Amino acid sequence: MTETSLEPQENSIVRWRFTLVLAVFALLLAVVLGRLVILHTVDQPFLFEQGEKRTVREEVQPASRGMITDRFGTPLAVSTPVVTLWLNPQQVNIQQLPAIAKDLDIPAHTLVKSVERAASQGRSFIYLKRQVEPDVAEKVLARRVAGVYGDEDFRRFYPAAEITAHTVGIVNIDGKGQEGLELAFDDYLRGHDGERKVVKDLYGNVIKQLEVNGVAENGPDMALTIDLRLQYLAYRELKAAVQQHRAKSGSAVIVDAHTGEVLALVSQPSYNPNNRATLKPEDMRNRAIADLIEPGSTMKPFTVAAALNSGRFFPSTQIDTSPGYVRVKNKTIRDHRDYGVLDITGIITKSSNVGVTYLAHKLGAEVIWDFFTKAGIGQPGVLGFPGEAVGVLPYPEQLDSLRLATASFGYGLAVSPLQLAQSYTAFAGGCRQSVRLIMRDEDKPACEPVMSAKVSRQILDMLETVTSDKGTGSRARVEGYRVGGKTGTAHKVGRGGYEDSAYTAVFAGIAPISDPDLVLVVVIDEPQGQEYYGGEVAAPVFSRIMGQALRLRQVAPDIPSKNTLQMAGGGA
Repeated sequence: MTETSLEPQENSIVRWRFTLVLAVFALLLAVVLGRLVILHTVDQPFLFEQGEKRTVREEVQPASRGMITDRFGTPLAVSTPVVTLWLNPQQVNIQQLPAIAKDLDIPAHTLVKSVERAASQGRSFIYLKRQVEPDVAEKVLARRVAGVYGDEDFRRFYPAAEITAHTVGIVNIDGKGQEGLELAFDDYLRGHDGERKVVKDLYGNVIKQLEVNGVAENGPDMALTIDLRLQYLAYRELKAAVQQHRAKSGSAVIVDAHTGEVLALVSQPSYNPNNRATLKPEDMRNRAIADLIEPGSTMKPFTVAAALNSGRFFPSTQIDTSPGYVRVKNKTIRDHRDYGVLDITGIITKSSNVGVTYLAHKLGAEVIWDFFTKAGIGQPGVLGFPGEAVGVLPYPEQLDSLRLATASFGYGLAVSPLQLAQSYTAFAGGCRQSVRLIMRDEDKPACEPVMSAKVSRQILDMLETVTSDKGTGSRARVEGYRVGGKTGTAHKVGRGGYEDSAYTAVFAGIAPISDPDLVLVVVIDEPQGQEYYGGEVAAPVFSRIMGQALRLRQVAPDIPSKNTLQMAGGGA
């Protein structure tokens, strides 16, 4: 009786327990379902936002900077793909940093200290290394270290290095122009970055692209008038001359005599834009356009041209320069010696200070100033280049008898080497060309009339006599070509006036004389040693550069060779 009465009671307890368990499970299921409903309704916007913050990224797609080339398409500045590595100090495992440091060839202890310091400051971003080669970056990212990421980037590379450094310029590590054309045309070359929204995993890998907000537009390419062949040979010869004469600096400019296109623009000392560790501010100065020089006797052809263009003087006009000096106000102007009576051509050949002083005084300050101005002397920068110098030419009312005399042979005024080269283009037909450094499709800009074509021809013939055995620039001659030019040796200005032992040696010339093709100006600043005259220091550099340049441009010689003369005479 007793056992039978207990069975219903035990069965009741079992049913009760089973019901309780079912109820608990039902309650839990209801809670879970309720929570799911809340997550998919009430909390969904919040959770979606939080998920996006952790996985969805607005990613910038950098645009490639436009390439800079020479006139024939040879690259002078290019942008190469690289990777910028960075890390989140709050996520990274310190123990994994030494391996990464080894991959990047940086001291492990330095990296660890930087990360620990950034983590303690609560920072979530520091650069690991910028502009890393893609293969190295891939090796680092392949380690799949949490908190280490990589972004696409570009690094600027200059194939011609120091040869075109002053002209092309340089960009900083952020790709912004700092010097030269990179600075002058920064907005043009830069292009426009793109943007896209992507989903990334913990290691920064793109899992899915959600949308594109903007397509990257690479910067347009820019072709220069520079001929890299001429640039190289001008740089090589200038560097050798500066080293040979232990000069402070130097510059050389080659300009197309008929178009004004700058074919070479070099300065010394130079720098390698691919190696930022060696950059020195003083080496980055583009002396060919930023330095002003007193051109000295290279201005005498313009004084003579003004005289001939006035119609009052002719190449055969006789000028008495005896006794080799002339007194103007309280100063004595001298020639190297007493040349006696010289015709106008002889004044150029012998580089007579007394002769051009006589001509300038006969013409007057207004005529000289007007002619020099048309020739481009004292004008603002001609290229719009950063740091381009503005020339100096006193106004007529400032040119008293003494200053007029000194201006006639290149003292008391200032030009850059490029401005001097531009002025000499006027001797190739009587019209000063507008110089340019960027290749353009539009027609060549009109030139500035300076003198008649007849006078320019007469000046060319006179300049040729300077390179004869009787002239001051015989060392500027080029085998096979008729060459003309003018030497210049100017005392440099110091704190107490003109220095007795500091000179600027200049040679400005044009070739071939029969049909001018190139204008070349060479400037050697403060040559040391026994030789310091323009005819001794700058003229030989002119000869070497001009000779090679004419042959590279395949300009036909205008002096018959001995073989040609023998064939014409029927000889063997």
